[in-house]
Amino acid sequence: MTQKARTSPTGGPQAEAGEEPDAAPAPIEEAVMADEETLKAGTVPAADAEAQAMLVDVEDQRIVQVRAALTALMQTGGTAAAQRKRPQVFVSAHGRTLVLPARSTSAPYTVRDLAAVEDGRYLRKLKDGSYLLGVHVFVADGATLQLRGPLTLRMGSLPGSFSSVIAFGGDIEIRGTAERPVRITSWDVRTRRPDRTTTDGRAYIRAVGGNFEMEHAHVSHLGFWSGRTGGIALTGTERPASEYRHRTKEQRHRDKRERLAAAGTGRGGSDFGDVETSPIGPGTATHVLADELVSGSIRHSTVTGDAYGLFVSGSSQTRIIDNEITGSLVHGVFMHRFTKNAVIEETRVTGSGGDGFVLSRATEKVRITKCVAERNGHNGFTLNGRALAHGPSASGESLAVFGDSSVNDSVARDNGRYGIEVLGGTRLAVHTSEVVGGDMGVVVREGASEVQISGNKLVDQRRQAIALRDGATGAHVAGNTITGTVTGIYVRDSTGRIVGNKITTLSKPDAHGITVIGAADGTEITRNTVAGSGTSAISVARADGEVDKRDNDEERWRDTSSFWVKARRYVKPMNVIWAGVILLVVVSALRSRAAVERRRSRAGDPYGPQRVLEERPVTELRPAGVNGTVNDAVNGTVHDTVPGADRAARADGARRRQPSLTGHAVPAPTSGGRA
Repeated sequence: MTQKARTSPTGGPQAEAGEEPDAAPAPIEEAVMADEETLKAGTVPAADAEAQAMLVDVEDQRIVQVRAALTALMQTGGTAAAQRKRPQVFVSAHGRTLVLPARSTSAPYTVRDLAAVEDGRYLRKLKDGSYLLGVHVFVADGATLQLRGPLTLRMGSLPGSFSSVIAFGGDIEIRGTAERPVRITSWDVRTRRPDRTTTDGRAYIRAVGGNFEMEHAHVSHLGFWSGRTGGIALTGTERPASEYRHRTKEQRHRDKRERLAAAGTGRGGSDFGDVETSPIGPGTATHVLADELVSGSIRHSTVTGDAYGLFVSGSSQTRIIDNEITGSLVHGVFMHRFTKNAVIEETRVTGSGGDGFVLSRATEKVRITKCVAERNGHNGFTLNGRALAHGPSASGESLAVFGDSSVNDSVARDNGRYGIEVLGGTRLAVHTSEVVGGDMGVVVREGASEVQISGNKLVDQRRQAIALRDGATGAHVAGNTITGTVTGIYVRDSTGRIVGNKITTLSKPDAHGITVIGAADGTEITRNTVAGSGTSAISVARADGEVDKRDNDEERWRDTSSFWVKARRYVKPMNVIWAGVILLVVVSALRSRAAVERRRSRAGDPYGPQRVLEERPVTELRPAGVNGTVNDAVNGTVHDTVPGADRAARADGARRRQPSLTGHAVPAPTSGGRA
């Protein structure tokens, strides 16, 4: 018979120890979680978003207050400090916290130690062998919390009241085996199920500095809103770790006498209290000291339904190997600021609301190998090497970009946006990986430089398999195999070497093997093999600058472009200018010739108005009575009585004589001056 529930230490009802669960109730609302993009899209109401953000701030304040109170107690020294080196509960306006201070020995704290505090008030063992945690746990600097399998830990998580396990400078070890794993989940005692609602906060685990080790664990439904409260979080700290535990009693007293003697002398100290300061060295305002970076490893574990599957920032030498991360509300594996020299191997992320794997800004030398990102809502892998600032900023960030990270031998399959996206940075690489489906395969943009994309296999992208866009420079795209996409390699306002790729596109009218658009001066396209049919095998008609295109195999490409498309390939700015100049010369010449013809037609024959010279028969005047010719002196009329034959002979002789200007023959003078 089910016993009546009573109020838990976290403020809500909980099951009695040994209580058998009732029949499973109807599922409560699905978990609600979002990052900035989904919040802007209206997925999370503004009131819920504000409530979650406020809870994150409350958690930050609680952690700082607990650490400050513990440090103050330990610095008192003597018997009081010795008595504090045991589990104890701190109470504040932000809730109860079970504090585990550093012990005098190296022995770790265990579940048994937690269950012994106030006779199991905060950690109670249930009938099924599991433990219910009803308080925040704080592992102090120098202490170690060890959770060994087989173990099932249910972390109380109710509206506005939840538990957490936080190490601040201390260590957390969660170790099971394949047969005897450690199981950790949030737990709502009202529904007797894991807490799936994040709008009112949810249980989480976090290591701030120190070391975190987890092996053969099954973790589910932890975290809310931010990365540091996102589920399992490994974060560095800008607050120096206490060196108090590394010094003897005599050394501590000597240090105190020196500080007091120096007070007010200008050599250090302060008149307002016993405060010691020391320089932190060069760096930006967000620089994390090397000795405050968190380290650790997560191996052979599964994480299901967390806000962030795994969140890491301010870390060095972190190892994430052979894990399964499913159904994260935001991102699967998120490597945040100042994560360096990390290794992520053989880890699978599926069904995340955001990206599968994220290397955020200020991450360097992170190697992702043999990992799988499948069916995530956004990208499979995101590598972001952009600078933290682009000019003077309030926090004084450096303008340097980040890089030297890579994705190797991995798979991105059927993700909602891109398979792999590279944003800015330098010397980022994608090698021998496979990208299946998605809108695009590998996208390089935001001014990324010297990106290496080689030996990859890309299949069935909806638009472009590989895209170099928006100022990418010095990219090296070589030895990739691309099939089943509309555009194999797309270059826009970017430069690089595209060498030795094998591309087989879909048979579509708008298909391209390789296309280059915009500023691409210095780009090299050589020894590529392009097959398929569409607009063009390799198109550089719309590129500005000199593109070295040679030794490419296009024999298996069938050009289906129209006449106008082919014509546009040659319509380049310089070609248009020269064609215009030539056309202008030809038109000017034709117009000049036409103008000459028109003037000629209007002027006519210049000799046309002049009178044509007229030739008349020659008449010889002779005295009257000679050869039968009668001269009529009165009217000047000459009557020719000469026969026809003689007249012809005379006319022939007259034509030999020079005509006068009036056309009349000049008569020969006769003797006596008379005609």
